[in-house]
Amino acid sequence: MVDAMGGDNAPDEIVKGCIEAVKTKEGFEIELIGAENEINRILKKYNFMNERIIITNASQVISNDDKPTEAIRHKKDSSMVIGLNKIRENPGIVFISAGSTGALLAGTLLIAGRIKGVSRPALAPIVPSLTGGTMIIDAGMNTICRPINYAQFAIMGSIYMQQMMKKENPRVGLVNIGTEDEKGNETLKETLPILRKCGVNFIGNIEGRDIAEGKVDVAVCDGFTGNAMLKMMEGTGKYFFQNIKRIFNSDLFTKISALLVKAHIKKLKDSVDPEVIGGTPILGIDGIVFKCHGNSKAKAIRNTILNACNVTKSAFIDQIRDRFSTMEVKFNA
Repeated sequence: MVDAMGGDNAPDEIVKGCIEAVKTKEGFEIELIGAENEINRILKKYNFMNERIIITNASQVISNDDKPTEAIRHKKDSSMVIGLNKIRENPGIVFISAGSTGALLAGTLLIAGRIKGVSRPALAPIVPSLTGGTMIIDAGMNTICRPINYAQFAIMGSIYMQQMMKKENPRVGLVNIGTEDEKGNETLKETLPILRKCGVNFIGNIEGRDIAEGKVDVAVCDGFTGNAMLKMMEGTGKYFFQNIKRIFNSDLFTKISALLVKAHIKKLKDSVDPEVIGGTPILGIDGIVFKCHGNSKAKAIRNTILNACNVTKSAFIDQIRDRFSTMEVKFNA
């Protein structure tokens, strides 16, 4: 399911991304939730009427100006609320939205609900690294965390990376201001022994640079730290490629050089492009929800849908449920 009305470029780019996804891959259907007239207008614009795209009408839209919790409670016929209600009824389907982050996060808790035993769900983007990709968890849902939250993030992230990214025995690190055990605040110091006994491949404290270097597969942190790191990495990527472009356009020699490495530069750019990477899973929810960037265009929506197809074939949600069914007993012990 896709929220057709969520995001700065909705509904045009959202519907276009769905069309591209259907054209790219067989074996799935898309339920577009939103203003039926608008969705049909865009489908006709691209001369694309396909039985694999189903439309569910929604008369309301949640905007970024709405207060998240109030919007979820009062806009019952919005595309986001309808989609989350469908997730609650059928946790095996996927819901994708580029709409209000606050509203989506509130809605996942109030409507879809948490997996039993999970204290707090978390945003879990996978960022490029020298070893193929590292998950940052949490990246914005929980600005203040307790040791149990960090431990649960580590477990959920490890299961996801093992199942979805095929990382055997994923390496887990706790983001800190240094690698020594005595570094960080009291909460982080209390978290270290818990992470060492919670059943993940915990390698200890890590610094921010270790993420891009690929020294870990799962970087555990609070949502404030994770979001700041994520935005910093996005900004650094833009800075790097804008300067590369400026250098290659500086004279005739560099322009010729650019032609020789153009394909390699594009490959590198794609590896850090949010549009190519697509949306971020929210782990800990009793269902599969992906949050796309608010300014996502068709490419990001398409790639998120294609990634979601692989997620539905995985048993990672069941593994998280099984693991957390005994979590309280283990930590009380």
